[in-house]
Amino acid sequence: MAVVEELIRSQSDGTLSFGNYKLAEKAKRSDFVFHEDVYKIKTYFEITRLEKNELFAYESVPGTAVSDYRQEDDGLFFRVEGAKDAQITVGLEPETEYIVLINGSSTGSMKTNLGGKLSFGIELENASEMVEVRIRKA
Repeated sequence: MAVVEELIRSQSDGTLSFGNYKLAEKAKRSDFVFHEDVYKIKTYFEITRLEKNELFAYESVPGTAVSDYRQEDDGLFFRVEGAKDAQITVGLEPETEYIVLINGSSTGSMKTNLGGKLSFGIELENASEMVEVRIRKA
């Protein structure tokens, strides 16, 4: 997987791919309909931000490319790549405890804030392939 040239796309397996961290200037796409939800993406080398139905869903600083993004009954799953290590924030259920697994290794348990946001750092700069992230309710 590399960057998503069309900024956001649906995959045949029912997941989303989005983001292009190689863009020098900000690019946006709105009104992307997927499974009856409406998505908006803003992406370039400094940030990648995804909204679902006008609510926060994903953000990385600096920008990243995400594939296999899917919400699950107990959390979220996606694969991510980028040119530099990133701070990732995702939107989940408010005030809920989650376990974050990066390439299968637990980073421990974290609790979302009142807005449902959960933030964590991820090492991407020296990764030879996409990094797998799974977030599950504790």
